[in-house]
Amino acid sequence: MMKRYAYIPLVTVMASCAVFKGGNKKTKQTAAAATPATPAKPVAAPNKNGVQPYSAVIKSNLITQAGLFTIHRTKEMDSIFFEIPEKLLSRDILVVNRVKQSPGGIGVYPGEEIDNTTIIFEKGPNETIRVRLNLVISDADSTNAIYRAVTQSNLNAVIASFPIKAYGKDSASYVIDVSKFLRDPNTFVNAGEGHQALKKALEVKTMKDLDVQSILAFPENIEIAISKNGLTKPVAQIFQAPVPARPVTLVTNTSFIALPETPMQRRLVDDRVGFFANSYTAYGDAQQKVEPREFINRWRLEPKPEDRERYNRGELVEPVKPIVLYIDPATPKQWRKYLIQGVNDWQAAFEQAGFKNAIVAKEWPENDSSMNMEDVRYSFINYFASEVANAYGPNTHDPRSGEIIQTHIGWYHNVMELVHDWYMVQAGPNDPKARFPKFDEELMGQLIRFVSSHEVGHTLGLRHNFGSSSQTPVDSLRNISYLRKHGHTASIMDYARFNYVAQPEDHIPQELLFPRIGEYDRWAIEFGYKQIGAKTEEDDRKIMRKLVTERLAANNRLWFGDGETRTLDPRCQTEDLGDDAAKASSYGIKNLKRVMANLKTWTHEEDGHYEALKSMYENVMQQYYRYIVHVVKNIAAVNYTIRKDGDDLPAYTVVPKEKQIAAINFFNNELFNTPTWLLDTKITDLVDNPMGNKPVELMQINSLNSLLDAKRINYVMMLERRFGTGKTLGVEEYMDMLRKGIWSDLKNGQVKVDAFHRNMQKTYLGALYKITREVKVEISESEASSIASAEIRTLASMIRQAIPHAADAITKAHLVAMEEKIQLLAKNL
Repeated sequence: MMKRYAYIPLVTVMASCAVFKGGNKKTKQTAAAATPATPAKPVAAPNKNGVQPYSAVIKSNLITQAGLFTIHRTKEMDSIFFEIPEKLLSRDILVVNRVKQSPGGIGVYPGEEIDNTTIIFEKGPNETIRVRLNLVISDADSTNAIYRAVTQSNLNAVIASFPIKAYGKDSASYVIDVSKFLRDPNTFVNAGEGHQALKKALEVKTMKDLDVQSILAFPENIEIAISKNGLTKPVAQIFQAPVPARPVTLVTNTSFIALPETPMQRRLVDDRVGFFANSYTAYGDAQQKVEPREFINRWRLEPKPEDRERYNRGELVEPVKPIVLYIDPATPKQWRKYLIQGVNDWQAAFEQAGFKNAIVAKEWPENDSSMNMEDVRYSFINYFASEVANAYGPNTHDPRSGEIIQTHIGWYHNVMELVHDWYMVQAGPNDPKARFPKFDEELMGQLIRFVSSHEVGHTLGLRHNFGSSSQTPVDSLRNISYLRKHGHTASIMDYARFNYVAQPEDHIPQELLFPRIGEYDRWAIEFGYKQIGAKTEEDDRKIMRKLVTERLAANNRLWFGDGETRTLDPRCQTEDLGDDAAKASSYGIKNLKRVMANLKTWTHEEDGHYEALKSMYENVMQQYYRYIVHVVKNIAAVNYTIRKDGDDLPAYTVVPKEKQIAAINFFNNELFNTPTWLLDTKITDLVDNPMGNKPVELMQINSLNSLLDAKRINYVMMLERRFGTGKTLGVEEYMDMLRKGIWSDLKNGQVKVDAFHRNMQKTYLGALYKITREVKVEISESEASSIASAEIRTLASMIRQAIPHAADAITKAHLVAMEEKIQLLAKNL
């Protein structure tokens, strides 16, 4: 049976990790229908509708470059012709626009993608060649009657049309003049709206004076560099004159890439394994409703024909075409071997899928003139001279099948600052080598290696697995034998940086503080790349779904926790470790106290001015705040686990009551009991302006407002009704625990409230009044409104009784002011 394939407009996936500051989201795209078949081969007709003899158009002064299609051009690039072979008509061509050279200060770097689309060249009427988008939203078996309706409902747009200037030899090719087209800012080769940073920084719609700088032709791709001039957008300044627009020059590169003539068989998505995916809508005569489908992105790895039987027997074999990544020659030499190690670490994962030597990294052979970095047949880790602390792992793939064709991993020079700061703060108490403002080359190299592995994972099709770390028991993070076997997280695709739970007395060696490619990663590669010999897409899906169910039942460490499209499950957080956030964060805080006690020594630099101390003090604060966020998400929360038909276990379960109680105790002990260790004057007097922000107070206030938010209180009550107080935290117990944490000092014989608690008590009361005065019906008529009113009355009684026992004037003034506020607001309600 013949089938039409789905064509998806967006075909390059980029996971920005900076490391991992953001994330990558699951690609879910819609596609559009194929175009009518190309008419039969024409007969050459000189002078018909302007067609000229070949020699009259392609003159001897033109430079000819043979490749995917032939380029004829003048040396000055003022005349440029494409000679399109007839065999390329109706062939799917991927067009990718990237930044080639960029001005400084706009946050855009060479190698970054602007946008992409899929086109075809077709023979049009009146001796023309048309360019048509090939964007399909539907897929139907051509033997079904509905196929005709699908085709007629998805006509693709013509986006360019060129008169044929001449026919090639034997009329087997068509010559078109693209000189003006390449210089037109409104054509698909000169787009800029698809790149958010460009759109934000530049007046991309007014780029002008376009000039073709270079054209390169290769067997599978054409590369065209175009220079364009424009203006930056004016930037508003607070208390200063605005920064006016300034002239800029941007060079972009357009790639025309031939997609495979025979698309690879798709592997459909299983949401229990995290892959980037494309989507389409399947139609069929036997349906009673349309079926949305998604298929994963992956490289084409196949056994050599002579090795197929060995592969089927379970022997390791080499693929026909391994994945090869080259290191950008702009990369500093000392880091190249570590980037290579990060790539080669994936070999073990591919062995689980049945392939040996399936992926390898190499240095670029700079003296080999037969190879060119612009050739689509080569993939790279590109090195950017950038102050941005980031890295990302994109891939360019066939929109019909998900086959990954090429990757240009983006590696920013300053990612080293990021991993240095994380490692000192998280691993300093356990690794003496982490206690310096500049790490030795081997340590920094190993940090680079782990980031390299993470980004390569994205280029292999893998999404983030933020839930992986939740499958490791917290106490196991302190167990050397467990860590040797499993690592501190089962996936390098998690944002589980370094083992901050391990304590110095555990004697965990350096290599066990790092994340590494784990059980989930090996399993995900097996899911995506194992050849199972299924004849159809549907048979492949049935076999793989059964395999996923069996593997997950046998090993919980293979769980995929989607923390990007499902953000409410507290197991799927970034930067966290272990299965108990409160317990893990308490261990983390013990280590942070050790870091603070040694921070001046660890950051000392000759001739320094405490710049390193200031930076690392800020990092300590940020790490502490991460712990606060990890814990708060466990209060009034539910876990979600994908279940398949026939599995009667619940998909939604409440976070156990004991974990919610532990979370509130964590806040009372670690935050509301003010962490004065973060305010060590030996450090703050050197780096913290007392007139600036007060991060500890802000964390206390923001956390209280979150815990006393009307929605959270309503969630507490909703979960109590659904699951019962035996399984979840009841609202009375919840409010009682918060009250004790903030107002316990009113129960003392001599009442003395320090400045931190005075601020928190004002915030507590203000949060309650915000609920009671809310006019939105969903809050004013909710249970939270009643709870807040009752809590205000309870506080009024406590404050009244405490006033006579105030130990100092400021405490008495504080309590009296709050009592007056309660009375005043009560009159206005």
